[in-house]
Amino acid sequence: MPSLHANGIEIHYAETGVGGQPLLLVHGTLGDQRSFAAQMAPLAAAGFHVMALSMRHCWPGNWPTEGGDFRIDTHVADVAAFIDALRRGPMALLGHSRGGHIAIRVAERHPTLLRALILAEPGGEFDASLGGKPASAGQASAFTAAADLIAAGDEEGGLKVVAEHTGGPGAWERRPEERKAISRANARTMLGQRNEQRRPYSRAAVATIRTPTLFLYGANTRPNFVANVEALSGAIAGSKVVMIPNATHGLTFENPADFNAAVVGFLQAL
Repeated sequence: MPSLHANGIEIHYAETGVGGQPLLLVHGTLGDQRSFAAQMAPLAAAGFHVMALSMRHCWPGNWPTEGGDFRIDTHVADVAAFIDALRRGPMALLGHSRGGHIAIRVAERHPTLLRALILAEPGGEFDASLGGKPASAGQASAFTAAADLIAAGDEEGGLKVVAEHTGGPGAWERRPEERKAISRANARTMLGQRNEQRRPYSRAAVATIRTPTLFLYGANTRPNFVANVEALSGAIAGSKVVMIPNATHGLTFENPADFNAAVVGFLQAL
């Protein structure tokens, strides 16, 4: 498994399609590089050098602390340092959920590193300047409850809380075993999200993004994720929005064919 030293740590990643245009994938909460297993080969076949990161402390890493460095800002710095260390020039960046939040912050703070931005139901809160109801409304209490359960030894209970927060009642039971295994391998990273102190998006900051941007959301996702996409896409000039049919918040798993086609179509049109 390849890794690259950046921002003071070894960042592990999966890759395929070496030699193509670089495309970096950033997973969400309870995920790791395996979260994009259904994207790797198809995107490589379309001509991209696909790299899926495992963020710090996520599998195959470990959880040595209570997560003082498991922060959006730290992960933004990790991604920026990883891109810089590759020395491949500006590249496409795709983030899902929490990874979408990270990707937006990279675009805000390090615009010269990116040639394209793809945001699949990005997480995060927004302030009054963007209006509406953020996708993460109630997230702090849900994630704290989940982390407390995991810390107390009830891993399955904690993972169920997170799954139902993003996917509704019964979401954990409906997930295939391979997806549950990824969540279990990263369960203790929830300890780092109990007090992550995420700053909300503002219209002024998001509007500075000039990178060509695509938003993706599942046709059957929860309404608050749609609201997040609508608010953020409305603030990024020229951004495009594509609905992925037959999918909820787990759209990379649930409908990879249409998800991958939307990504490839967007990037090939640039």
